[in-house]
Parts: sequence; C-alpha cells; structure tokens
Amino acid sequence: ASDFEQFEKFLQSNADHCAAVIIEPLVQGAGGMQMHDAVVLQRLRAACNEWGLLLILDEIFTGFGRTGAMFAHDEARIVPDIITLSKALTGGTMSLAATVASEDVFETFLSEDSGAALMHGPTYMANALACAAANASFDLFEQEPRLEQVEAIESQLKESLAPAHKIPRVTDIRVKGAIGVVQLSGSMRLDWMRTRFIEAGVWIRPFRDIVYLTPALNIRKEDLSYLVDSVLEVVAEWSTLA
Repeated sequence: ASDFEQFEKFLQSNADHCAAVIIEPLVQGAGGMQMHDAVVLQRLRAACNEWGLLLILDEIFTGFGRTGAMFAHDEARIVPDIITLSKALTGGTMSLAATVASEDVFETFLSEDSGAALMHGPTYMANALACAAANASFDLFEQEPRLEQVEAIESQLKESLAPAHKIPRVTDIRVKGAIGVVQLSGSMRLDWMRTRFIEAGVWIRPFRDIVYLTPALNIRKEDLSYLVDSVLEVVAEWSTLA
C-alpha cells in the first residue's frame, strides 16, 4: 500500500481522537528538503474534510514565493484552515511570526469569555518595528516581480546543478522554485565541508545528507552561478575522500 493509503487507514481507526493534520506543504525543510507533489495536499484536504479534521500548513519556510507560488498551497488550489508564517514575512530583517486562520476557526476563539478565548501571546507578535518591516516586505512583493524571479532561479538551478549527477556519491538532485538540493550518500564530513565552503567564499550549510541552496529571491544571476559552482567544486572534492 502507498504511504497515503496507510495514512487513510490510520484515520479510519484514529480520526475520532485526532484534531488536525500538520504538514509543511510541498517541501519538508528541516526534515531534509524532501519534496512531494501538490496532489498530496489535495488528498490531505479531502481526507481532513471527510474526517472533520483541521488542515494546518507550516508555510514558515515555503511561504512568500519560495516554492514558485506566493504560498505553497496555492499550487494545490486548496484552502487550509490554519497557516503559519514567518521568515520572509519581514525579509529576514526582524523576528516576526503570524498565524492565519479561516473565519470559522477564528470565530471559534473570538470571545470575551476567558474560558473560550485563545489566551496566548506569541513571543514574536506585534512588535511595531517588525510589523513595519513586514509592511515594507509586502510592498516589495507587490511592486517587484518576485515570482518571475523565482521562476528564473528555478530554471538556472535545474540547468546548473545538473552536472552534479556525474559526481560519485551524489544520489539525487531536487529543485523546486528557489530551492536546490544535492542529495549525498556516505560519510558527510560536515565540519570539513563547512570549512571548504567558507574557504570558497560562500556561506552554504550542509545539513544531514544534503547540500542545499535557498537564495534570496532577488539574487543576481552571476551570484547564483558562483554559489552553484562552489557546490559542484566542494561536493566533487568531498566525493574523493575516503
């Protein structure tokens, strides 16, 4: 049975004591940059509707154009019940996070009764300077061609990372929007790799068994080329190590 069929069987037996499904849409960031198709989100939305569960999407990493759409769930043409946002919300200039809910969910907690209201104050909520930075970030998204820039980044990553397929111990290359991933096998030698990237003049973080790029959406083509060339050079050197 497929993973999703296993999940549906789980819901059949456990939905009565489940409240929600929480997932990073399209790209599992800290889980190793694993990617799934938009149809997975569509099936999750249908399953949540069938079993009366909330669908919560963590778009902290994927939101604001990173995967090629303004939000990752836009590609699946679904509407989640709750999404979480941060990171690009302020362009990385200030710490700010937001939780956005459907009207039904919002009204459930909208009450003067402390027993019904959501009595929670997030750490990164409503800082005036951070909110100003977020508004400026929104203005830039409206004024500048961010999604077109992501499309160009995706095209460049696909073409320029392709030679990595010929490097020994490279098992996969994944590109989605402004995300490029080189999957490796064997001893990673993370400390050695970090040092080599710094020596090459780039700040690239090898993580678990991958080397990945998540460049700024307005990166210049020549700067992205320099990053990719550094990845190819360091990974090729790493592949020769015992």
